[in-house]
Amino acid sequence: MTPKTRKLLGKIGLNTAAVLVFLFAVFPVYWMISTAFKSNEEIFTTRFIPFPTDPTIEHVERVFSEGVAGHSIWRYMLNSAIVAIGTVLIGAVFSLLSATAVARFRFRGRTSFLILLLIVQMVPAEALLIPLFLMVRRAGLYDQLIGLIVVNVALTLPFGIWMLRTFVAAVPRSLEEAAWIDGASRFTTFWKVLFPLVAPGLVATSIFTFITAWNEFVFALTLISDQGSYTMPVALRYFVSQRSVDWGGIMAASTLMTIPVIIFFLLVQRRMVSGLVAGAVKG
Repeated sequence: MTPKTRKLLGKIGLNTAAVLVFLFAVFPVYWMISTAFKSNEEIFTTRFIPFPTDPTIEHVERVFSEGVAGHSIWRYMLNSAIVAIGTVLIGAVFSLLSATAVARFRFRGRTSFLILLLIVQMVPAEALLIPLFLMVRRAGLYDQLIGLIVVNVALTLPFGIWMLRTFVAAVPRSLEEAAWIDGASRFTTFWKVLFPLVAPGLVATSIFTFITAWNEFVFALTLISDQGSYTMPVALRYFVSQRSVDWGGIMAASTLMTIPVIIFFLLVQRRMVSGLVAGAVKG
């Protein structure tokens, strides 16, 4: 076998593996959307039905008309949006400032702080449930969306700092020094030189933070007791009763729940590309 043939077979094997991984990842999403438009007879049949033979929107209409647990589905979507967007905005500010401090300044305990960030990420979130619950209740933030936002920021902040630190460290110091020589202040240098170059990393971190806060279930269920303040993941559990499971309602509501995530990703993806181009030009 010639080297060219081995290289071709290697590419074929690699592409095949990539396609299989892609299909494995996409299949649950496809099955969710497909089930949302199937009738109850097709959902509970033992036969494999890849596509709905007679598509129906009865499940979607029922979710919109009846709501969940006595409240409109839009209320739960709004609560999830408030929590996710609040977590992204607050987390982005603290992550960027902290990452800049860690990457640009040398201070006592810097290495220990970085190691602590890694340790915190390895701790299961469930292990922090009781301590965070007690802290939120003592702070008077129990049963409030702001309390859930604070907890989500605390859970996603270590990853954001560690990820943005790499982007900040990759920016040459000479760019900032040139701006200082030209008379720019530290804030001007940070905003017009460093920020455009770090913006793509900030967008990537925001995507992770948004998805994490949007899909978070355990802390939302523990810290929120008022049904009107539930987020979408918590509201979905009302489709499951002791004797039956409303699969059509779950899949319809889950499909609606994925739409804001897709929209957010498409919006920030454009910002990511523009940030890369702007950073390259200014550099």
